[in-house]
Amino acid sequence: MKFRCIFAVCLVLAAAGVSNAKSEETEYYAVFMDGNKIGHAVRSRITTEGKVTTSQETSVQVNRADVPTKVVTTETSIETTDGKPLGFKVVQNSGDMTASLSGTVDELWIVNVTATSMGQERKKSFGWPSGAVMSEGLRLLQLEKGLSEGLKYSAKIFYPGSMQAVETEMQIGPKRNVDLLGRVAALTEVKTIIRVPGGGEVVSTSYVDANSDTKKSIAPMAGTQIEMVACTKEFALGKDDVLELVDKMFLASPEPLNNIESAKSAAYYLKPNSQATKLVIPSSDNQSVEQLKEGGVIVTVRPVAAPTGAKFPYEGKDSNTLEAMKPTRFVQSDYNDIIELAKRAVGETKDAAEAVKKIESFVSGYIENKGLSVGYASAAEVAASKTGDCTEFAVLTAAMCRAVGIPARIVTGLVYTKTFGNKENVFGGHAWVEAYVGDKWIGLDATRAPKGFDAGHIALAIGNGEPTDFLNLAATLGQFKIDKVVIDTGKTQAPNP
Repeated sequence: MKFRCIFAVCLVLAAAGVSNAKSEETEYYAVFMDGNKIGHAVRSRITTEGKVTTSQETSVQVNRADVPTKVVTTETSIETTDGKPLGFKVVQNSGDMTASLSGTVDELWIVNVTATSMGQERKKSFGWPSGAVMSEGLRLLQLEKGLSEGLKYSAKIFYPGSMQAVETEMQIGPKRNVDLLGRVAALTEVKTIIRVPGGGEVVSTSYVDANSDTKKSIAPMAGTQIEMVACTKEFALGKDDVLELVDKMFLASPEPLNNIESAKSAAYYLKPNSQATKLVIPSSDNQSVEQLKEGGVIVTVRPVAAPTGAKFPYEGKDSNTLEAMKPTRFVQSDYNDIIELAKRAVGETKDAAEAVKKIESFVSGYIENKGLSVGYASAAEVAASKTGDCTEFAVLTAAMCRAVGIPARIVTGLVYTKTFGNKENVFGGHAWVEAYVGDKWIGLDATRAPKGFDAGHIALAIGNGEPTDFLNLAATLGQFKIDKVVIDTGKTQAPNP
């Protein structure tokens, strides 16, 4: 039931600051969540033969319902000494699953990428985002701008792990005395505002020395904070604490929601935890959003019924819909194993509405090991392992829809459940799918089949299952409470006598 919050932790830490370690030097960091040491990060910068190689390995582990989950991500960028991108590589190990991504940037600024997962390779090319920089380019920009209090400037940062360039604003604050695990240092405060594509803003705070080396960074995550603090190698790589993450992923419902699965609609009144918080919630065919003057939001979820008679594959020309048909590194709809599974699920049907329901039902029965031990798996990995929870159900459902020519996208948000462990009447972090049928995006939830998608689902981010999609959810969760719920059962009530 839980989405891969731990995977988003690695992306937040990668975005929290840049190390300016000298040539052939390495810096170690301890990673904390809620005061518990949950892992470490190792950053290095090596200059040789006119090239700068910057690398960060992040290793974090938490428990979810007493199940340990560990994700190790190594992200490397290769640039010229003046900051021109040359290439990058990302290796992610999540449980028993390993995936890698490598790319080169040629003289025409074309990025040639090879993604490897389950022993299969996928290649793609795209143009380098205009004006984007990686680690060394950002380091040079920071040194050029300096650390004058009150200074603000923008940068477009390309993150190899998500293969996206993200608009970012830097705000230089005052010098502060900062505790570095018992050692106090005078450091400059730098706020980094990441504007998530299609979502809101994620604000992290770093404390840097006179050379702009990051010594401490703090970033929001699921209603709490992730801290990364420079320290000795021995402490960074030493024993970690045990932190139970499940409690961070739940929101209390103001009341029991009886028969929510059959409701025509549900209106959720979301109240920010502070006046400074601006909630950015996506709208879709299944969900409308109304901003309130006092800063709150009303999200009305009204599940759309799939129109019958729609054919597939999709032959329209809408660019966003066409994008939802392409294979990606997590949704490998072009892999033979996934194509065969999709054909088995769909059978001889020609009706798109019937096809997506068959895929939803197929995935529900196909994944046999519904456990929490998987950090974050791609569709190809799920097809082979038959293991995972909601995000694994979602990526496989989306990949199978795309494999037969039905556009599909992955939604992350909250879902209502009457009970989960010792919790009652709560909303938990969740992932599901929207498939394009006829002219509507239809909700599919293979983890809850045969009932599937219902009015108890609140979308917080919509995308391709990339890490940045989860980043928006991880940053938004914990920033609000559900103040009130108004359910429309669709039944006419008798007037009061």
